[in-house]
Amino acid sequence: MMAPERKILYFKPSEFICIFLCFSTINHIFFQMPLTCKNNFLGITLTNILKQYSGRRQVMLMEDMKISDRIGDYREARFYSSAEGKVRCGLCPHNCQITEGQMGLCRSRVNIQGKLYALSYGNLCAISPDPIEKKPLYHFLPGSQAFSIATAGCNFSCLNCQNHHISQFSPAEITAISLSAEEVVKRCLMAKCNTIAYTYTEPTVFYEYMYDVAMYARQNGIRNVMISNGYINPGPLKKLAPLIDAANIDLKVFDEETYRTLSGGALKPVLNTLRILKDYGVWIEITHLIVPSYSANLDMIKRMCEWLVNNEFSEFPLHFSRFFPNFRLQHIEPTPLTTLKQAWEIAVQTGLHYVYLGNITDETYSHTYCPDCKKLLIKRQGYRVTQMLITDGKCPNCGTTINGVWN
Repeated sequence: MMAPERKILYFKPSEFICIFLCFSTINHIFFQMPLTCKNNFLGITLTNILKQYSGRRQVMLMEDMKISDRIGDYREARFYSSAEGKVRCGLCPHNCQITEGQMGLCRSRVNIQGKLYALSYGNLCAISPDPIEKKPLYHFLPGSQAFSIATAGCNFSCLNCQNHHISQFSPAEITAISLSAEEVVKRCLMAKCNTIAYTYTEPTVFYEYMYDVAMYARQNGIRNVMISNGYINPGPLKKLAPLIDAANIDLKVFDEETYRTLSGGALKPVLNTLRILKDYGVWIEITHLIVPSYSANLDMIKRMCEWLVNNEFSEFPLHFSRFFPNFRLQHIEPTPLTTLKQAWEIAVQTGLHYVYLGNITDETYSHTYCPDCKKLLIKRQGYRVTQMLITDGKCPNCGTTINGVWN
């Protein structure tokens, strides 16, 4: 992945004085605090300052980069309406209303002369063959390689984002590799990958590009997998779903208020995405990162597991992942192993058949077992499959069907 180009913010003298006084006050308050309070104060204060100046960054970006001068380089977006110079994007539930020369919250779609353009189309910031297990997808072609691509931008602003150096920037800010949809498929075939993964950032924000690549991939016998936060409107999703073979949806937390605090999104649209993908026959796996102070509430985890079982997701894998300090949550400790194992027990007792733990050294929780006879069926070491015993989609010991896409 390539690092974003650095941008310089310019402030008026009066603004600079205000910022200086602000930090001086923070410094005074900070050193008067007890040691136990300092970490939380620092994290919250810096987060609020970043939010305060995020609007300025967006406006300056348009002026500095003269995006309107490069209109020929971009593809007109789908799913928008326009009136009186403003456009309303209908791609995701933010439904941004964007004035002339401005971007949506995803930093990837811009209003130029009353039309909405996708800055992300063909502008890749990451290309890499990856093990399919890295996504993670454990029940979809185990041991295979996925040709993984991404553009900059995201419609979430997660406090813990591990790819914030590309997700929290516009495609216009980051040095990109320009590839047509056909060229992506050719490179995938050259790399001998049988799957293309739309991943790393949020594929919804490069929807037009993903759709075209997926269409060419399907024509060439290549499968498509989407690693997503699931924050997309039903109309665009239903048009895309027939081209998608598998998806890992990041279900961040099972509470609306905490969802907005942690990611800037909402829970209900993500749950709706899960239902739609299931209805369209897309293989689904779900990731839930357990973040202390945000999503580590065991009662909330139990409610989430009950919802999954009640909505017929018991046969789809659930991946609990361990949190490590990142981005704006540097002050929070890693998830305790005891919390992860308690979450695993809750999920299994609730009725989910395939539950995994990620980002831990104990690989016992990354293996696949028969839900009936408990025989070890798939053994994994890191992202590598070292044993695969599933035959014709069944447990060789008791004949139980093991749900997944195996060939």
